[in-house]
Amino acid sequence: MILSRTWAPACSTRALPLSSWLASRRAASTAAALKPTPEPTNDEAPPTIRYALTEQDKKKLAFQRNIGVSAHIDSGKTTLTERILFYTGRIREIHEVRGRDSVGAKMDSMDLEREKGITIQSAATFCDWEATDLGKGTKNKYAINIIDTPGHVDFTIEVERALRVLDGAVLVLCAVAGVQSQTTTVDRQMRRYNVPRISFVNKMDRPGANPWRIVNQIRTKLRMAAAAVQVPIGVEDGFKGVVDLVHWKAIYNQGVKGIDVVVSDEIPADLLELAQAKRAELIEQLAEVDETIGEIVLMDETPTNEDISSAIRRATISLKFSPVFMGSAIKNTGVQPLLDGVCNYLPNPSESEILAHDTNLPTAAPQVALQPAASAPLVGLAFKLEEGRFGQLTYMRVYQGTLKKSMQLFNARTGKKVKVPRLVRMHSNEMEDIDHIGPGEICAMFGVECSSGDTFTDGSTSFSMTSMYVPEPVISLSLKPKGIETPNFSRALNRFQKEDPTFKVHVDHESKETIISGMGELHLEIYVERMRREYNVDCITGKPRVAFRETITDRAEFTYTHKKQTGGAGQYAKVIGHIEPMEMDPETGKDVAFESVVMGGNVPSNYIPAVEKGFYEALEKGSLSGNPITGCRLVLKDGAFHAVDSSELAFRLATIGAFREIYRNAKPVILEPIMTVEVVAPVEFQSQVIGGLNTRRGTIVDSEVRDDEFTAIAEVALNDMFGYSNQLRGSTQGKGEFSMEYKHHMPVLPNVQKELEDEYRKTLPAAKK
Repeated sequence: MILSRTWAPACSTRALPLSSWLASRRAASTAAALKPTPEPTNDEAPPTIRYALTEQDKKKLAFQRNIGVSAHIDSGKTTLTERILFYTGRIREIHEVRGRDSVGAKMDSMDLEREKGITIQSAATFCDWEATDLGKGTKNKYAINIIDTPGHVDFTIEVERALRVLDGAVLVLCAVAGVQSQTTTVDRQMRRYNVPRISFVNKMDRPGANPWRIVNQIRTKLRMAAAAVQVPIGVEDGFKGVVDLVHWKAIYNQGVKGIDVVVSDEIPADLLELAQAKRAELIEQLAEVDETIGEIVLMDETPTNEDISSAIRRATISLKFSPVFMGSAIKNTGVQPLLDGVCNYLPNPSESEILAHDTNLPTAAPQVALQPAASAPLVGLAFKLEEGRFGQLTYMRVYQGTLKKSMQLFNARTGKKVKVPRLVRMHSNEMEDIDHIGPGEICAMFGVECSSGDTFTDGSTSFSMTSMYVPEPVISLSLKPKGIETPNFSRALNRFQKEDPTFKVHVDHESKETIISGMGELHLEIYVERMRREYNVDCITGKPRVAFRETITDRAEFTYTHKKQTGGAGQYAKVIGHIEPMEMDPETGKDVAFESVVMGGNVPSNYIPAVEKGFYEALEKGSLSGNPITGCRLVLKDGAFHAVDSSELAFRLATIGAFREIYRNAKPVILEPIMTVEVVAPVEFQSQVIGGLNTRRGTIVDSEVRDDEFTAIAEVALNDMFGYSNQLRGSTQGKGEFSMEYKHHMPVLPNVQKELEDEYRKTLPAAKK
């Protein structure tokens, strides 16, 4: 099979393009380590497959699934995961999320999670499920790794790193609220890592549940071809099962906690017409994204159940389609058919194309496809760190090869060699010791020092996986311990920084305060609370501060000479060039750059890195408000040097001086973070909510009224959002709720800019004013 399609199975045994193969031949050491097949003759395509999958590999991988459960806040992710664990026999009793029975959901193992009723950290578990193929009437046992992720935007890095290592996902949507702001964010993350998803419309027992509106929202708001593969039997209080449109069966949940699944060939008479219409709609949607079904429909033939099932699987894996399941996790209905859908429609590890960089080749060289063969050299990605009772716990996804206990591993980033003292499989906060783990699986290691996103190999390859996307923090707080500072204060901050890449800590040079930065007020509040509980460090926090930025709006030329004579060798450097505004590069996410177009050696090449260093140093603090500068490119055109007095230091200082001197000429502005705010409240409070957003300089982008509640989506500056939760509660009798996420930075109003400049000027020493 030729790997021509994006999602062709990774177990295929023929080649990638010629350019990729030629690039891999350049590094002799890599070629030797990877034992390539003999050089081909001219008339055959060069093979790039290194290790073919054995029959045993194929059999094991075919029944392996790695899935994540993701959604907007309060859509029922953890409740759904709890039911999955119960039905697969991993837990004996079902416990509810908010811990009303003083136990709490299995996947919410932190006390804070149980108290607040939200997921803060993603939790991994594994289970076995005997999936039923209704078409063939057969049952097969599948091994499923599940990661339950948080819904709150403040903990978005947890979703990010989970999706980075998963092969498929279940996108949970509320049957009443539908696609919400965080659903859109999760959708964007799934697309970033090419993760196929099946959608699950949860809370079908709620008054006002309307699954067809949700299916339509997936198509319009998420721009994803989707169709229901089930029709609900009964709605709201009367919801008791679903009609499977693919295999044309009625499925009911009966017995204690819905443990008995009853499958009937008889479709309820009152649903027959609707089910037929929805099956026709399913075929119509599939015909648009799948060639085989498209051809059958064009020939005016009727596709068989098997045709439809295969088409759903193909289209889902190739990211063109999302089948929509229905159910109610809290009422124990529709969860087992969803599990069957996970096994039938989501890819196994060998069907996901996994690419890695060969570090022996130039960075521009094509990436290499990995093979999930047990005998191949080991390649694994450490995607999450956690400080456990027994030291650092490192979560690892094995992509290729076998990871064994006591094995020597190489960290591709640092080049260090480490030994694996203990290997475990996680079940929330419990663990099970194992001796080895194969490709396509998720495990955890103890006692291995590394950072989140590091690649581990067995030393025989030079592969490195790309790391995950880490968003920039948008809010800061000053922090100091109550009373005398203990070692636990810095110990806690170091640990949290290591575990969470979106949590940053630094000491302000001027005020000497410890500043913590994160994704939102809740994010920082949780860490302050964890310091008190886990490290006995009570902290006092300062007023929240917004992550302002500065940028330039015009081009400005500079010619700057730095001279200093102090007996003996002095300092001399001259730099000529310009600074100009720069758009963000969508691929790399960078919006600052240095470019040198110096000709004729007027600035010796060994001093150019010093100029670049000086430029990046100058960007750290703008002269308007003392905030970092973004969206700026410096082009060095010319300069001059002195044979004795020039040095790296002189050129670095010359660049900083030049930048500061002409910064004002480039018409700088201060930027503030703009947030997308989604407010949900009862209809009678609509005017109060919109009025409240308007007083905070909000721009209403979208609003929707459904039954007795309405949703408003607005763009508001983060600086104007402080204290909004109290205002919203007050104006909606405590019934309104809101969520917000960072969208982009925008210039502040001129009067705000003046205020910020005056405020910053007051903090400067007299000499600098």
